[in-house]
Amino acid sequence: MIAVPARPYDFTLDPSKVALVVIDMQRDFIEPGGFGDTLGNDVARLTAIVPTVAALIDLFRRHKLPIVHTREAHKPDLSDCPPAKRLRGKPGLRIGDEGAMGRILIAGEPGNQILPELAPLPGEIAVDKPGKGMFWATGLHETLTEKGITQLVFAGVTTEVCVQTSMREANDRGYECLLIEDATESYFPQFKAGAIEMIVAQGGIVGWVTPLSALEAAFEGALVDG
Repeated sequence: MIAVPARPYDFTLDPSKVALVVIDMQRDFIEPGGFGDTLGNDVARLTAIVPTVAALIDLFRRHKLPIVHTREAHKPDLSDCPPAKRLRGKPGLRIGDEGAMGRILIAGEPGNQILPELAPLPGEIAVDKPGKGMFWATGLHETLTEKGITQLVFAGVTTEVCVQTSMREANDRGYECLLIEDATESYFPQFKAGAIEMIVAQGGIVGWVTPLSALEAAFEGALVDG
C-alpha cells in the first residue's frame, strides 16, 4: 500500500488494484486546427499538460501497472451520436463534418487519434467512447472488474467535462478515484478550478486530487521503504 498526499486527505493506493485512465488526449481537442480550436478555444492550455501526462504514463509503465486510454469517438454513420449531442450550440463545424484532420470525432480519422507521444502501447486498453463518460456503451467496467481494478488514477481533458463525468461514473460504480491535477486541463481555467473543488468537496464526495510530484514521491518512498 502506498500513502499519497492528496486533498481532502491522503489517498491509500494499492498497486495490485489500481489503473491509470488517460481521458481523450486526442489531436482534435489539443492540436491547432482541431475541433477544439475551431470552437474558438485556446488549445495551448491543453498542449501545456502533454509532458506531465507523458511522465504520468511513464510512471505507470515503469511499475508495470495497467493503463486505459480513451477517445471520444463515433461510428462513421453517426448511429451512436444522438442529435441532441451533434446539434448542440453553434459551432462552425459539427461532429462528423470534414475538418482539418478528417471527419471530426469519427473513429479512425487522423484527428480522432491520441497524440503520438501519448499513444497506447500494445497490451494497454484503448476505448472508443461515444459519450462524455468512459463507461457508457464501452464495456470498460466489465474489463476493469475482470482485472480486479478498484482504484483509478485520472488524467486528461477536459477537467470539467469528460474527466469529471468519468470520475463521477466511476465513483457510482464503486471505484476510488484520484485526479492528478497538473495532468488535466480545461480551455477555461475557472472551470478546471471549479471542477476540482467539486471533486474534493464534502470529504472527497467524488474523489481525491494531487499533483504528479506527490504521486511520484509516494512511489519512490514506497520503493525505498520496501
